[in-house]
Amino acid sequence: MQSHTPVPYQLCYCSICRKQQGGGGYAINLGADARTLKVEGKEHLGLYRARIEDDEHETCEVSSGERRFCRLCGSALWLYDPTWPDLIHPFASAIDSPLPVPPSRVHLMLKYKADWVEPGIGPDDAAFDLYPEKSIEEWHKDAGVWVA
Repeated sequence: MQSHTPVPYQLCYCSICRKQQGGGGYAINLGADARTLKVEGKEHLGLYRARIEDDEHETCEVSSGERRFCRLCGSALWLYDPTWPDLIHPFASAIDSPLPVPPSRVHLMLKYKADWVEPGIGPDDAAFDLYPEKSIEEWHKDAGVWVA
């Protein structure tokens, strides 16, 4: 899989990522070119589409995001949403090759973090109750870690 944005800098604390990923109370999602995904063992893939509850409007809907996982070992692998067909978001925890160390991190969806989670927000980190101001692409370009 090819990515212009390979630095694992976003920590998502939403209940869906937290429950699917487990440790730390967050998930780290990367951005990649969906056309470059090559999968061996497709017969072992599972699909999970989360139910999203809107606590302010008391509604619930099924997410358009397709979260793939391995039915043999249970590892969460990636998120794909047909709303953005060119992108795929692999979970950093599923990548075995080395990844760059981020110069800073972005903590997002803190509004939904579990009570037991104590985010380790560093002095150069950014924190958001919901989504960050910058896109994955913008953050990588601004941080000088965009891969052409």
